[in-house]
Amino acid sequence: MRKVVVISADSETQAREQGDRFMPKFDDAGLVTAVAIDAASGRLLMLAHMDREAIDKTVETGFAHFHSRSRGKLWMKGETSGHTLKVLEIRVDCDQDALELIVDAAGPACHTMATSCFYRKLATDGRLQRVEG
Repeated sequence: MRKVVVISADSETQAREQGDRFMPKFDDAGLVTAVAIDAASGRLLMLAHMDREAIDKTVETGFAHFHSRSRGKLWMKGETSGHTLKVLEIRVDCDQDALELIVDAAGPACHTMATSCFYRKLATDGRLQRVEG
């Protein structure tokens, strides 16, 4: 006879926040936020979203895969440009609704050819200014 284990909301939260099981907390669209951080510099390269398929494909291949909200499908970063993100480590935030990918980038992370998608800052006059490095 199988034993049925009932997990209350409190124990599920406890397991997610304190346990050692990977339990991504997907939003209503089935996504978690993911940021890619350059392993060498520590610089934030990009922000994207992952669904279960993207997480599984990333773990399987070692290269960052994401869910394109605009196209509604899986995509591998660099699949057309060659600017892939080799995933060295996946870190999970406290409540498992965001992921940090520590990566080795093969070229610029941004489709604009900037090293990082975060290449501009908001200036005091309300305009955007390009930032270096």
